[in-house]
Amino acid sequence: MNVDDPTEPKPPRKRAYIAPKQHNMAGKLNPKENPKFKPLNSHTETFMEKYLVSLKPSSQNPSKPISRWSRSMIELNGRFEPNYRHSVSGLLMESYSELKKFPHLYHVNGGPCQTHLNWIDNEAFLYRQAPITKQGISALDFDQKGIYLASVTKSGCLTVHDFETLYCQSNEPLHRLKEDESKHVVHLSFDQQLDFVRWNLANQDEVVCTSTKRNEVLIFDISYISSKPSQVLRTRHSVSVFGSNIHKGLTDIASTSLDDSRILASDTHGAINVWDRRKSTFPCLELTTDSRGTLNSIQLNVENQIIFGAGKNGFIYIWDLRGGRTSSTLQSNKEIRHPPLTSLKLSSMLEKIGPLKAQSDIVSKEIQSINLDPSCPHQLAFHLDDGWSGVLDVYNFQVTHIHCPPPAWLNDSGVSADLLYLRKPSWLPINSIYVVGSSTDSGIYILDFYPHSSSPSHVDYIDDVQKLSGVKNQDKKNRFLPLSERVTACAVHPLNNWRIVVDRSE
Repeated sequence: MNVDDPTEPKPPRKRAYIAPKQHNMAGKLNPKENPKFKPLNSHTETFMEKYLVSLKPSSQNPSKPISRWSRSMIELNGRFEPNYRHSVSGLLMESYSELKKFPHLYHVNGGPCQTHLNWIDNEAFLYRQAPITKQGISALDFDQKGIYLASVTKSGCLTVHDFETLYCQSNEPLHRLKEDESKHVVHLSFDQQLDFVRWNLANQDEVVCTSTKRNEVLIFDISYISSKPSQVLRTRHSVSVFGSNIHKGLTDIASTSLDDSRILASDTHGAINVWDRRKSTFPCLELTTDSRGTLNSIQLNVENQIIFGAGKNGFIYIWDLRGGRTSSTLQSNKEIRHPPLTSLKLSSMLEKIGPLKAQSDIVSKEIQSINLDPSCPHQLAFHLDDGWSGVLDVYNFQVTHIHCPPPAWLNDSGVSADLLYLRKPSWLPINSIYVVGSSTDSGIYILDFYPHSSSPSHVDYIDDVQKLSGVKNQDKKNRFLPLSERVTACAVHPLNNWRIVVDRSE
């Protein structure tokens, strides 16, 4: 048999060519299993490379690399980056709408409560345009987990709702709007006006209330049912140069997250009173100002070291509770007065904004509220009595954001009962979005106060530059949400940004 003759059949076991199905020859090509197999040497490999056909370079432009999915980092990190949150915050702001309103038509001891009676009187005098004195809810606040919602009224009612129960009733028909009063956690009615309410940060069973008409801090423990406060704190009496007693009402409230015995409350005489409940029902420290005007709002920073205060005279005051005399006086049984670390005139800082000064006559205005941004602690939001809102950067003491809605005379809005109320705005827990009731219309403003010049409220924001940048983000703009009633107080659920509770003044 001639092995060199290709026409002659060969036995299968003596085939010299490689079979097409190479996976069947894996064993034969393995030197360990087939000792007769010898791999090609380097000389043979070089010889065979001469016959390989090389690929010609493509005449077309090379394809661009595929852009990386912008949200891949979200999946890798398991969290949203701040810039991405801001890029889609417009969708969140546009998603809000009015769900339902719940009137305070409750009863005490078988009869209508005082707030209910005042509401009936208001309806009776509606067409006579009688002055409204004690109408509606003046303040509200969520506990830290968003389970309970506390509210107070000018007529003297304190109510604590189970928020999920209240929220589920929003799906009921309008003719079943009357709430089941047996589901209230607390509903108390007093013969005094209530203006502010806060939960004790260190003890979430305690609700703290104050009134601008009295010098008392009322503390209620909702863990047991009682119509009386568990503790009452009072300010010390002050005497004028003529020998008469000086009336002190209390406004805003603050507490520390570390110690449930520390309660702070601003008053109508330009000071902040600090109590140590373990030692006395009277203040152990008084943080003073050089003014006798009312301090409308106070804020304690997250480290419980710096406290901010603002009031009628248009100043923002800052006290440092760390070290020195202040730290020692917090442990003293005597009341010691301590001046502020610094004070800032807000109108002077607004005058530094060139475009604003060119368009507006900036004068000193009453500061109704201040709030620290929970997602950006160096941003201190302020709200003025004319409806302006903005942000003060506490690192460099500069106003970085400003929102100036149309004045009342431009909208033909008359003087309303809202002038008797301090508007109480609120931050969303994330995204640096600020919610505040309008001073002239029935509705709320949802404002983008993101700490960057891309925010439409930023003093350095330029709309044309943002459009030319080519970034495909949602349109950045503030939003006005019309509602069926005027709004004075806002509260945002601490865990769900899509739940905003607003209270009306009428």
